[in-house]
Amino acid sequence: MTMPRQDTAFQGLEDSRSSVRLKAALAVGTTPDPRFVDRLVERCAIEPDFYVRDMLTWALTRHPASLTVPKLVEELRSERAQARSQALHTLSKIGDRRVWPAITRELLTDADDEVARSAWRTAVVLVPDDEKSGLATVLATQLGRGECETQVSLSRALVALGEVIVPALRAATTDPDPRVRQHAIATERLSRDPDAGFEFAIGEAKRIMALGSADQGG
Repeated sequence: MTMPRQDTAFQGLEDSRSSVRLKAALAVGTTPDPRFVDRLVERCAIEPDFYVRDMLTWALTRHPASLTVPKLVEELRSERAQARSQALHTLSKIGDRRVWPAITRELLTDADDEVARSAWRTAVVLVPDDEKSGLATVLATQLGRGECETQVSLSRALVALGEVIVPALRAATTDPDPRVRQHAIATERLSRDPDAGFEFAIGEAKRIMALGSADQGG
């Protein structure tokens, strides 16, 4: 007697082989079943493989938002960083703007870079038009943070908000911290020419700062 496909997939999510877990997540998404929602959310928090996590997110988007969104919002308060970041990522894919109040300042400034980056991307997707200026102000407090990958994520999020970022960026260009000033100038360059690339924008920012220092010294 063969096991029902859903039960086989449920067991597959626990398999030690990532290829089996990937196929199981695909099966669950292909044939959505409300019984799987809790398990998919739980698995997102601990799944070590990026591609499997991505498939888990896809599987969750195949289920009704009325079932998935409340569970994912609960995960935003988890002590496990991966649970928070993956829940944010999945919420951005679902795109339910009613979730916006759950994207708190604490998440946008989370100590874990991956959580913060996920929060930035999700916030840009969900933010109401009349909240964009406030979001830009909060995001600007993170300028200069982390390594290149983190800074690129923040710059892209800010640029995606449009003209509302101008006051926050201008204020940041006078920040005492040179890393903040450099990142602000680079983001400003990217906002004017998104195709330039972050490395080019950072290079331009460094030159501008160097010229400014030379002028002050002279």
